[in-house]
Amino acid sequence: MKIEVVTLFPRMIAGALEFGVIGRAIARGLLSVGTEDPRTHTSDVHRTVDDRPYGGGPGMVMKPEPLMAAIRAAHARLPGGAPRVVLCAQGQPFDQAQAQELAQLPGLLLIAGRYEGIDERVIALGSDRQLSIGDYVLSGGELPALTVIDAVARLLPGVLGDERSSVEESFAAGLLDWPHYTRPEIFEGEAVPAVLLSGDHAGIQRWRLQQALARTVHRRPDLLRKAQLSDQARRLLNEIEARGGKDRGKQK
Repeated sequence: MKIEVVTLFPRMIAGALEFGVIGRAIARGLLSVGTEDPRTHTSDVHRTVDDRPYGGGPGMVMKPEPLMAAIRAAHARLPGGAPRVVLCAQGQPFDQAQAQELAQLPGLLLIAGRYEGIDERVIALGSDRQLSIGDYVLSGGELPALTVIDAVARLLPGVLGDERSSVEESFAAGLLDWPHYTRPEIFEGEAVPAVLLSGDHAGIQRWRLQQALARTVHRRPDLLRKAQLSDQARRLLNEIEARGGKDRGKQK
């Protein structure tokens, strides 16, 4: 998959992608991430990319000319059908379903704004959708862009060492993840749950599902409204609710 990021801080993008799973995916040629700096599309000596907002108010707004030129240059390097996505607080909430949708595409253009925002005409002329990673304000779109890249890249074939990881993690089934444990068996008086040491695979699967459901009930009950639960999950959820939701599970 090929991704381009329009950003005033290309090194911020490149530096963050050198590590971990995403860094290995890039090194193996499974993912390519390029950047385009709007400053390279300015004509004045100060490389001006922002100006005061019409109508007054605090802050500055990213100018349309250099930003649109950067978007067009970056988009031209991508395969046909690659959407142009603006990262902004006004966008549609980004979730696992969106990540799965984007991971099916051959390319993706991410547009990272700065200052008070970008000229609205750029959104109208140079974007296909807007995404937000949460209801809070950040200094720019670079961190949201990196979040989208990480979430999407994990779903690409061959990126994860075990393909089950992308299926069995938080939100993949519409639920929060279950608790995880590793050696030693006892740490500072806290023991690994006995079922995980039992070798009973059906029992382990049931415990994990119960824990995921219990966590979701207590931490993110809103997820249950749209989760597609199996018959077993529905039965376990009914048991949890019948006990008054007391199965809180271990804190992660």
